[in-house]
Amino acid sequence: MKYYLIAGEASGDLHGSNLMKTLKQQDGEAQFRFYGGDLMQAQGGTLVKHYAEMAFMGFVEVVMNLRTVLRNIKNCKADILSYQPDVLILIDFPGFNLKIAEFAKKQGIKVFYYISPKIWAWNQKRVLKIKRDVNRMFCILPFEVEFYHKWGMQVDYVGNPLLDAKAAFNPQPDFLQQNTISASKPIIALLPGSRKQELQYILPDMLAAADKFPDYQFVIAGAPTFTPDFYTQFLKDKQIPVVFDATYDLLNVAKAALVASGTATLETALFKVPQVVLYKGNALSIGIAKMLVKIRFISLVNLIMDKATVAELIQQDCNPTRIETELQAILYHPKREEVLHDYEILAEKMGSPGASEKTAKLMYQYLK
Repeated sequence: MKYYLIAGEASGDLHGSNLMKTLKQQDGEAQFRFYGGDLMQAQGGTLVKHYAEMAFMGFVEVVMNLRTVLRNIKNCKADILSYQPDVLILIDFPGFNLKIAEFAKKQGIKVFYYISPKIWAWNQKRVLKIKRDVNRMFCILPFEVEFYHKWGMQVDYVGNPLLDAKAAFNPQPDFLQQNTISASKPIIALLPGSRKQELQYILPDMLAAADKFPDYQFVIAGAPTFTPDFYTQFLKDKQIPVVFDATYDLLNVAKAALVASGTATLETALFKVPQVVLYKGNALSIGIAKMLVKIRFISLVNLIMDKATVAELIQQDCNPTRIETELQAILYHPKREEVLHDYEILAEKMGSPGASEKTAKLMYQYLK
């Protein structure tokens, strides 16, 4: 069968690649065309556009780049029509994908949505568009099933694909030596995000806080969308390594982490690394978001636990002084033990690996 996938950011590229891998096991004649990234491209098929050219964070940023966004949507619609896939598989990225879903449904193309948009956070009435335009929804967070049920939708809960990615992880035995990382100091991982806008806001505060911990080795998880030179402008004379394509290796050896809000917060928790979650952006965008968002927390860890397991520093609270305070807390007793205890409960809630395989089997079954 012919599959057309759309992933608009790094996490979608990861989940899309794992889904493609398992779809090939189900369907020996699978053909792929997609918007995604390097990981999806490694599974074969045709990459139409890289997510690095598509992801804009925040209301203001989207408006500023509206012409590019609209052009991407127009080109994507034309490409789907030309390819005529058996199914369109959308991966999160709602601002773009919900528009494509509406178009595809009108063209008689079957639409599957893998990894629900966070419509439970704000503007919940978007679920009505999903009911109208999406044939099947595949959810990866436990509480999403009940949310959709309240709106009269039956969805498939498939577990979380991050468990698959972690289960497939094989540590590099010489990771520290290869990346010139000191083995004599405990490591604190810096995960400032994969989007240029968020990284420019968050990384300087991370680095300023790092100056307060001379007994620790800080290491940045570099995003595949950037080159080493991009990070140099922030580091200046700081001797902080930047590692690429090795985030899991970094988390595997880290004692603690500073993490930009997003999928990485859950990945960090699955590696049992105590963390401080950071979020900062355009002031107007954040102001609009605060008026619209109806949830207590921003990190997936706290949302799943339904409690403040990890500290969240948002906007003005995301500053070197607050970061230093919260990081100190998770390096020592008793806060560190509290976080690690909650991580054990989180692991039980998340369940076992197998989300990608389960999703692929269900998709192929529905298509047949």
